[in-house]
Amino acid sequence: MGVHDVQIARPFRVKRNKIVKEGELEKAIRQVIRDRENVRAIAVILDADDDCPAKLGESLLERGKKAADLPIAVVIANRELEGWFLGAKESLRGVRGISDNATAPDNPESIRDAKGKLEENMEIENIYTEVDDQPAFSQQFDFSQAGRNCPSFDKLIRDVGCLVQEIKKDI
Repeated sequence: MGVHDVQIARPFRVKRNKIVKEGELEKAIRQVIRDRENVRAIAVILDADDDCPAKLGESLLERGKKAADLPIAVVIANRELEGWFLGAKESLRGVRGISDNATAPDNPESIRDAKGKLEENMEIENIYTEVDDQPAFSQQFDFSQAGRNCPSFDKLIRDVGCLVQEIKKDI
Protein backbone atom coordinates (compact mmCIF):
# COMPACT_ATOMS: atom_id res chain seq x y z
CA MET A 1 0.00 0.00 0.00
CA GLY A 2 3.06 2.22 -0.24
CA VAL A 3 3.27 2.74 3.52
CA HIS A 4 6.42 1.36 5.07
CA ASP A 5 6.54 2.85 8.54
CA VAL A 6 3.51 1.13 10.08
CA GLN A 7 4.40 -1.86 12.20
CA ILE A 8 2.08 -4.86 12.25
CA ALA A 9 2.16 -6.76 15.54
CA ARG A 10 2.13 -10.52 15.75
CA PRO A 11 -1.44 -11.81 15.63
CA PHE A 12 -3.28 -12.22 18.88
CA ARG A 13 -5.09 -15.50 18.36
CA VAL A 14 -8.43 -16.32 19.97
CA LYS A 15 -10.52 -19.31 18.96
CA ARG A 16 -13.43 -18.41 16.70
CA ASN A 17 -16.06 -20.11 18.87
CA LYS A 18 -14.85 -18.04 21.81
CA ILE A 19 -14.47 -14.62 20.16
CA VAL A 20 -18.09 -14.54 18.94
CA LYS A 21 -19.41 -14.92 22.51
CA GLU A 22 -20.60 -11.75 24.19
CA GLY A 23 -17.77 -10.08 26.12
CA GLU A 24 -14.92 -12.17 24.65
CA LEU A 25 -14.00 -9.87 21.77
CA GLU A 26 -14.08 -6.94 24.16
CA LYS A 27 -11.82 -8.79 26.61
CA ALA A 28 -9.37 -9.69 23.84
CA ILE A 29 -9.20 -6.09 22.60
CA ARG A 30 -8.55 -4.77 26.10
CA GLN A 31 -5.81 -7.37 26.59
CA VAL A 32 -4.11 -6.46 23.31
CA ILE A 33 -4.13 -2.78 24.25
CA ARG A 34 -2.81 -3.55 27.74
CA ASP A 35 -0.11 -6.06 26.68
CA ARG A 36 1.27 -4.36 23.58
CA GLU A 37 2.91 -0.99 23.20
CA ASN A 38 1.54 1.78 21.00
CA VAL A 39 -1.53 0.03 19.59
CA ARG A 40 -2.97 2.48 17.04
CA ALA A 41 -5.59 0.32 15.29
CA ILE A 42 -7.09 -3.16 15.45
CA ALA A 43 -8.04 -5.59 12.70
CA VAL A 44 -10.20 -8.56 13.64
CA ILE A 45 -10.17 -11.41 11.12
CA LEU A 46 -12.09 -14.65 11.47
CA ASP A 47 -13.95 -17.34 9.56
CA ALA A 48 -17.68 -17.01 8.94
CA ASP A 49 -18.13 -20.78 8.93
CA ASP A 50 -21.90 -21.02 8.40
CA ASP A 51 -22.75 -17.52 9.69
CA CYS A 52 -23.63 -14.63 7.41
CA PRO A 53 -20.34 -12.67 7.13
CA ALA A 54 -22.04 -9.27 6.84
CA LYS A 55 -24.28 -9.80 9.87
CA LEU A 56 -21.51 -11.26 12.05
CA GLY A 57 -19.05 -8.59 10.96
CA GLU A 58 -21.45 -5.77 11.75
CA SER A 59 -22.16 -7.19 15.21
CA LEU A 60 -18.47 -7.66 16.05
CA LEU A 61 -17.55 -4.21 14.73
CA GLU A 62 -20.18 -2.61 16.93
CA ARG A 63 -18.88 -4.51 19.97
CA GLY A 64 -15.25 -3.74 19.10
CA LYS A 65 -15.90 -0.01 18.83
CA LYS A 66 -17.38 -0.03 22.33
CA ALA A 67 -14.29 -1.81 23.71
CA ALA A 68 -11.67 0.65 22.44
CA ASP A 69 -11.43 4.18 21.19
CA LEU A 70 -9.27 3.14 18.25
CA PRO A 71 -9.84 2.60 14.56
CA ILE A 72 -11.06 -0.97 14.16
CA ALA A 73 -11.89 -3.19 11.22
CA VAL A 74 -13.65 -6.53 11.27
CA VAL A 75 -13.29 -8.83 8.28
CA ILE A 76 -15.09 -12.12 8.13
CA ALA A 77 -13.67 -14.61 5.64
CA ASN A 78 -16.61 -16.13 3.83
CA ARG A 79 -16.63 -19.73 5.07
CA GLU A 80 -12.90 -20.05 5.84
CA LEU A 81 -9.81 -17.88 5.58
CA GLU A 82 -8.23 -20.72 3.60
CA GLY A 83 -10.63 -19.84 0.77
CA TRP A 84 -8.38 -16.82 0.22
CA PHE A 85 -5.42 -19.12 -0.37
CA LEU A 86 -7.53 -21.19 -2.76
CA GLY A 87 -8.37 -18.00 -4.64
CA ALA A 88 -4.68 -17.39 -5.38
CA LYS A 89 -3.52 -20.98 -5.47
CA GLU A 90 -1.33 -20.57 -8.56
CA SER A 91 0.91 -18.22 -6.60
CA LEU A 92 1.36 -20.90 -3.91
CA ARG A 93 2.79 -23.54 -6.21
CA GLY A 94 5.82 -25.09 -4.53
CA VAL A 95 5.07 -23.50 -1.14
CA ARG A 96 4.65 -25.94 1.76
CA GLY A 97 4.04 -28.82 -0.65
CA ILE A 98 1.43 -27.23 -2.96
CA SER A 99 1.75 -29.03 -6.31
CA ASP A 100 3.23 -27.32 -9.36
CA ASN A 101 -0.01 -27.63 -11.31
CA ALA A 102 -2.42 -26.32 -8.64
CA THR A 103 -5.07 -23.90 -9.91
CA ALA A 104 -7.66 -21.74 -8.20
CA PRO A 105 -11.17 -23.21 -8.20
CA ASP A 106 -14.25 -21.23 -9.21
CA ASN A 107 -15.90 -19.42 -6.28
CA PRO A 108 -13.24 -20.39 -3.72
CA GLU A 109 -15.14 -18.76 -0.85
CA SER A 110 -18.12 -21.03 -1.37
CA ILE A 111 -16.10 -24.17 -0.71
CA ARG A 112 -16.83 -26.01 2.49
CA ASP A 113 -13.63 -27.44 4.01
CA ALA A 114 -11.21 -25.16 2.17
CA LYS A 115 -8.46 -26.57 4.39
CA GLY A 116 -9.15 -30.02 2.96
CA LYS A 117 -9.22 -28.60 -0.57
CA LEU A 118 -5.78 -27.06 0.00
CA GLU A 119 -4.49 -30.33 1.33
CA GLU A 120 -5.72 -32.11 -1.83
CA ASN A 121 -3.15 -30.06 -3.77
CA MET A 122 -0.32 -30.79 -1.34
CA GLU A 123 2.21 -33.52 -1.83
CA ILE A 124 1.29 -36.76 -0.10
CA GLU A 125 3.58 -36.26 2.91
CA ASN A 126 2.23 -32.78 3.68
CA ILE A 127 -0.73 -32.09 5.96
CA TYR A 128 -2.20 -28.60 6.24
CA THR A 129 -1.64 -27.00 9.65
CA GLU A 130 -2.86 -23.46 10.31
CA VAL A 131 0.03 -22.31 12.50
CA ASP A 132 2.68 -23.41 9.99
CA ASP A 133 0.99 -22.99 6.64
CA GLN A 134 -0.98 -19.75 7.10
CA PRO A 135 2.14 -17.60 7.70
CA ALA A 136 4.03 -19.26 4.83
CA PHE A 137 1.09 -18.90 2.42
CA SER A 138 0.44 -15.31 3.55
CA GLN A 139 3.99 -14.30 2.67
CA GLN A 140 3.77 -15.80 -0.79
CA PHE A 141 0.26 -15.58 -2.21
CA ASP A 142 -0.87 -13.05 -4.79
CA PHE A 143 -3.06 -10.47 -3.04
CA SER A 144 -4.45 -9.13 -6.32
CA GLN A 145 -5.57 -12.56 -7.50
CA ALA A 146 -7.06 -13.35 -4.08
CA GLY A 147 -8.93 -10.03 -4.12
CA ARG A 148 -10.35 -10.69 -7.59
CA ASN A 149 -11.51 -14.19 -6.64
CA CYS A 150 -12.55 -13.60 -3.03
CA PRO A 151 -14.76 -10.62 -2.15
CA SER A 152 -14.07 -10.95 1.57
CA PHE A 153 -10.31 -10.73 0.92
CA ASP A 154 -10.92 -7.64 -1.19
CA LYS A 155 -12.76 -6.20 1.84
CA LEU A 156 -9.72 -6.99 4.02
CA ILE A 157 -7.46 -5.03 1.67
CA ARG A 158 -9.84 -2.05 1.64
CA ASP A 159 -10.32 -2.10 5.42
CA VAL A 160 -6.59 -2.37 6.14
CA GLY A 161 -6.05 0.56 3.77
CA CYS A 162 -8.53 2.60 5.80
CA LEU A 163 -6.82 1.63 9.07
CA VAL A 164 -3.44 2.64 7.67
CA GLN A 165 -4.84 6.00 6.59
CA GLU A 166 -6.29 6.55 10.09
CA ILE A 167 -2.92 5.73 11.66
CA LYS A 168 -1.08 8.05 9.25
CA LYS A 169 -3.42 10.94 10.16
CA ASP A 170 -2.26 10.73 13.77
CA ILE A 171 1.46 10.58 13.02
